[in-house]
Amino acid sequence: MMASNEDHPHGDETVGVPITCDNWRNKQLNEAKDKIWSEIKRCFDIEENRRDHCLKLAGKLLRGFKTFLSTTFLRDTEGTFVDAELPSKYASLISPKEWETFKSKRKTQEFKSVSETNRQRASSPAYPYRKGRVGYGRLEQSILTKENSSETSLPAHVLWKEARVGKDGKIKEDVQQIFEKCETLSQSIVPYEDTDCRSILSRALDVPEYSGRVRGKGFGITQKSLNIKKQKTPSNKELQQTLEALKAEVLELRKERERDRAAGFKDTSDKDSINCNFQPTIPEGISPCHLYLARPTYRMVGKGKVHNNLGELLHTKPLPTGSLKVSVDIALEKDALLPHPDDVSDATLLGDAIGSFVAWPTDLIIVGYETPTKSKAKDKGIAREIESVASQKEIPVAKKTEISKRTGAKKKNPSKYRACLHTYLETTDISDGCVRLIPMDGAIFGFEYAEPLGKEDFDQILYHTQLSVGVINTYMRYLYDKLMGPRGLEQRFSFLNPMKTNLTEMIRKPDEVRTYVVERFMADTDREKLFFLPFNTGDGGHWLLVAINPFKEIVYYLDSLHKDWTTYPAMKTIVDTIIQTVRAQRKIQVPKRKANNITWNRVECPRQRNNIDCGYYTLRFMKETLLMDRTDIPSDYFDEYRCAYYSKDQLDEIKEELCQFIIELQVL
Repeated sequence: MMASNEDHPHGDETVGVPITCDNWRNKQLNEAKDKIWSEIKRCFDIEENRRDHCLKLAGKLLRGFKTFLSTTFLRDTEGTFVDAELPSKYASLISPKEWETFKSKRKTQEFKSVSETNRQRASSPAYPYRKGRVGYGRLEQSILTKENSSETSLPAHVLWKEARVGKDGKIKEDVQQIFEKCETLSQSIVPYEDTDCRSILSRALDVPEYSGRVRGKGFGITQKSLNIKKQKTPSNKELQQTLEALKAEVLELRKERERDRAAGFKDTSDKDSINCNFQPTIPEGISPCHLYLARPTYRMVGKGKVHNNLGELLHTKPLPTGSLKVSVDIALEKDALLPHPDDVSDATLLGDAIGSFVAWPTDLIIVGYETPTKSKAKDKGIAREIESVASQKEIPVAKKTEISKRTGAKKKNPSKYRACLHTYLETTDISDGCVRLIPMDGAIFGFEYAEPLGKEDFDQILYHTQLSVGVINTYMRYLYDKLMGPRGLEQRFSFLNPMKTNLTEMIRKPDEVRTYVVERFMADTDREKLFFLPFNTGDGGHWLLVAINPFKEIVYYLDSLHKDWTTYPAMKTIVDTIIQTVRAQRKIQVPKRKANNITWNRVECPRQRNNIDCGYYTLRFMKETLLMDRTDIPSDYFDEYRCAYYSKDQLDEIKEELCQFIIELQVL
């Protein structure tokens, strides 16, 4: 670094930064920084917005140069301070006065204490970086390139974890625990209620957030460069204003409720006022229907029957404007608030209205669908497990012919075996909480056990709700018994149990997942085989299919939401590690630069049109692959089964096969 004019012995006019500088942010250095930036721009073609980054790097180089001077000239081999003369090599850069001041600062007890603390911290970091000279930026780009991702960046905690994976592909337990904590925090934080300005990674590590950096992103990345805005803790005045706004909103809702109640006391002798809610767009009379709500998301919450009759009353009172009388048969969301609470029975939740009549907004009623008949005395409603977000409206009956042509659906009786299973269940104790066990042979998943199915599992099949792991596993046994066995396909295909390989298990027990899958793969190393892994995002989330060919090191990714594997980086990391482990156990030698060359193919499979069909799509993907008897899946899917989406009949086919198979097992 250049010395200042008054200190430099040669009177050089160049403005520089002395080695005695202890604070790079000192405003007195602005002139020197401007000179440094001018020199950088003279030598390089660089944008003005990179100035701060370059000057930070210059400050880092100054600290490094001072450390070099101390360790090279002011310490002996044992670390003892040496009162050395100014090195002649740097006499043109450092004045004698600067050198003496620099030496005196290095001898103080305060400097020695700080130096020792920093040395110990640097020598034993809690979570050491394990990628050598590869920085966060290049590491991030290599990961995105390898995964053929369209994303431009990775979450900070994902990149932080990847930077601590060793050459052997292993992750230390404490690093994995921090990553799991980040995953949990990312799912639990409510943005508008969150007052902690720290990042998810900083919270998991329980460390402060520094303004000039973003943890897990590397040197030079700041919150400003990533457009991260600090959340401001609201003042008492702002909180008071918010409270007043909420009070006004509640008052308005109460007034609206009173207006609805007042509508019930209008003169019922006026025939026009009674009949005003008759809707010509909905069939006259009683029709089966699906019941929807629009807030907070548009979704189906129940099934029942709509009563669209001239002069229809609700508990001897006129219906609210724009609503019709509905009898509730099935509650898919028991805790859903009724759009018009029932003043007679005091019911406010949909689950409380089963077996009774309520008023329902006309624009949230979809008619024309079969509603399974159940005894009102026994009906407790269906416990909706997962993905209770926007379920889209089903296809109108008038469009079935057109859709059948596009999807290749075959006409047949869609509910024969479902009706039989429903009848069987009515005579059993399953509705009282008992379960039935489906025997699973050891050849199916690699271990023998019994899969329990209860009322909720059977209801999922009968009433088309999200599928549980029990139903998924039962259908895989059906495929094993009815397709793989009779056709001799067990030599070319196999299953992995999703109960042992879902995202929750991969995050919490990665070693157990790896051990299970490696053992399954190593049991068939003498032949090419395709393993089906119905992957669940954990705790009853989204279903997708991962089909793995460990022999060719190819992974086929079939997601009916048309997302790619970067959505679940933990899953991809474990699958890659498993394939590398199998490669090592098979003693396959590959060049070091090709060690991570595992092929991931995203298949353009049929796409689901709502948020509950993912399980049915995953089952059809496995079935159709077995029917094709191919261990490779084309990137645009099989010609024979290619379509934009599966029809209702194609999904009903899965349910019919399940019901017939369960009846044939005679486990009821």
